[in-house]
Amino acid sequence: MLRSIRFCLLASFWLFLLLQLRAAQFDLSTATISDLNAAFDSGALTSEKLVQLSLARIDAYDKKGPALNTIITLKDRAAALAEARALDAERKAKGPRSPLHGIVVLAKDVYDTADMPTSGGFKPMATSQPSRDSFVIARLRASGAIVLAKLNQSDWYGVASSGGSTLGGQVLTPYNLKKFPGGSSSGTGSAIAAWFGTVGLGSDTTGSIVIPTALNNLVGFSTTHGLVSRTGMMWSSPSQENGGPMARSVYDCAAVLDSIAGYDPADLATQASVGKLPEAPYTSFVKKDGLKGARIGVLREMIRSGPLHTDGIALGEKAIEDMKKAGAVIVDPVLTGLVLHQTQVDASAYPYEVASAIDKYLSALPPSAPIRSVKEMIEKAPDLVKPAIVASAKLGAPDRNPQFAAALKHQKVLRDALIGVMDKYELDALVLPFRTYRIEDLAGMPKTNRQESRNQLASVTGLPAIIVPGGFFDDGMPFAMEFLGRPFSEPKLITVASGYEAVSAHRKSPATTPALTGEKITY
Repeated sequence: MLRSIRFCLLASFWLFLLLQLRAAQFDLSTATISDLNAAFDSGALTSEKLVQLSLARIDAYDKKGPALNTIITLKDRAAALAEARALDAERKAKGPRSPLHGIVVLAKDVYDTADMPTSGGFKPMATSQPSRDSFVIARLRASGAIVLAKLNQSDWYGVASSGGSTLGGQVLTPYNLKKFPGGSSSGTGSAIAAWFGTVGLGSDTTGSIVIPTALNNLVGFSTTHGLVSRTGMMWSSPSQENGGPMARSVYDCAAVLDSIAGYDPADLATQASVGKLPEAPYTSFVKKDGLKGARIGVLREMIRSGPLHTDGIALGEKAIEDMKKAGAVIVDPVLTGLVLHQTQVDASAYPYEVASAIDKYLSALPPSAPIRSVKEMIEKAPDLVKPAIVASAKLGAPDRNPQFAAALKHQKVLRDALIGVMDKYELDALVLPFRTYRIEDLAGMPKTNRQESRNQLASVTGLPAIIVPGGFFDDGMPFAMEFLGRPFSEPKLITVASGYEAVSAHRKSPATTPALTGEKITY
């Protein structure tokens, strides 16, 4: 009898250990969209519960605690939970629409949403309610995503400080509450870093996706010009404007891209994407050994020198060495023969397009919109409007503007030079540290240093770039690496970026927004 009891106890012990070994672990701070779907499929998680977890984090850390101040408009709680319950029921009855089914998305407040205002952070536009969703938001909703909030940002039209707005105030980064969070998609960067949602949407005119991605330890994609529609999105430069995903993993950015990429007859730039989308999903190009055999060229002409950059250069060299150890063929250096820092500045068409681009967006708003033209904007809020917009309005139509024509020419020269070196050395991608100096405090940050964070190669060339975490400076602020590719080479960039992500594992949650109860599940 005693023997039998001992045997049963021993068997129970080993069964317990086996079950523990087989148990899946879910951690909201690190969970990818794939992890969320596994938890959904097991019944351990529902979309309703995921929305509740996001709402709890926003309540704890956005206006309280570190007060990151990332949210401009939060979807009505009851409506959000009802939407999640409906998606849960649909999943149970029919299966998921896509990997984004029931996933929480946070959108920069430049994307039109039929259920929430779109202000761009500009106080006079606080009540501007679009009549329909933007192309990208509509695509995400059709995929089953829940758009939970509209995010604060560098003011789209106004004079607020970089990383903040006249409507929402200053956004803070959870990695160091005194430092510049990056703009203009500052709210997206900080909110996703603090995992207020699963993925976020940013937009980019002169580095506005890549900068806050780099400064918030995220992965972000500024895609090929023409891959993602701008219809129903506030913009400032038709030749440079891009929308794209920002997330905590390469996989999640790829999953969003699967939903939003493609042709839109209302945005003729997307004609360039026809025939260029991969047959397989973008997520299929995520590979842990993605660096093996990849030919990567180091774009040293964009890497600054001097005492200010010593620590950042060391982090960059470590990253390049890690790529080499992972099997990448490093071509170092590759040289375009251009002064890249100056050429990218000369190639910016934003100053000449901004007024006409804003007029295009405002004129499409419903008659009830508080402002429907740049002229009206300047008349109603003369002290709040960005000087660059006022200056652009004075220039008139850019049709015969020689400076505008020169900027477009510089864009082509720069794009051709970068593609040329990739072709010459048969490269899969170019790589460079995104920035090599410490970001200074928000208070009194010198304009010269702020300008040094302005890596706008992707913006002014229309070439795709992906940012991946690359470590940290000793002040706690993140360091990042940028991979730049040929037009429509997103699949290859996803492969090499996910390969680097796998071998480096530099993603780390910020200490100012710790995990809350219920965010870790064993099932």
